[in-house]
Amino acid sequence: MKTHVYDTHLRWTAGDGEGTKSYRAYSRNHSIGAAGRPEIGAAGRPEIAASSDPSFRGDSSRYNPEELLVASLSSCHMLWYLHLCSANGITVVEYCDNASGSMEENGGAGQFVSVELHPVVTLAPGCQREKALDLHHEAHAMCFIARSVNFPVTVVPVFA
Repeated sequence: MKTHVYDTHLRWTAGDGEGTKSYRAYSRNHSIGAAGRPEIGAAGRPEIAASSDPSFRGDSSRYNPEELLVASLSSCHMLWYLHLCSANGITVVEYCDNASGSMEENGGAGQFVSVELHPVVTLAPGCQREKALDLHHEAHAMCFIARSVNFPVTVVPVFA
């Protein structure tokens, strides 16, 4: 078995505020980056400006953890799908996904209950659509992120 480790860096400060003196007083804004890249732009990889969901006093101009989870599922599926298509002689020329995740909140705590991926794939002329469709099932089964979550992730692909 091979183990991969993914280190990240998260930074929050009180800035000009009073910290967490009260629930309404502190900013939810923070930055996320990869380990070894604590400052914006280091090694060519900008940090991600993040906050909490606006429903939880966050900044809507920044990504929130829930969006990043849905985006991770979408990205992982796409990367596996493109790999499998390449390995099977299917030429994809464009891939878009408008993914959607549902989270339920109960008593202040919440959890995702489902994510649905909606990939729209454009194939080169002459490619086997049926095989290309089947590869979505295989990509879903291989996706590291989908295999790691405890809620259903469904894939509803279409071809452009």
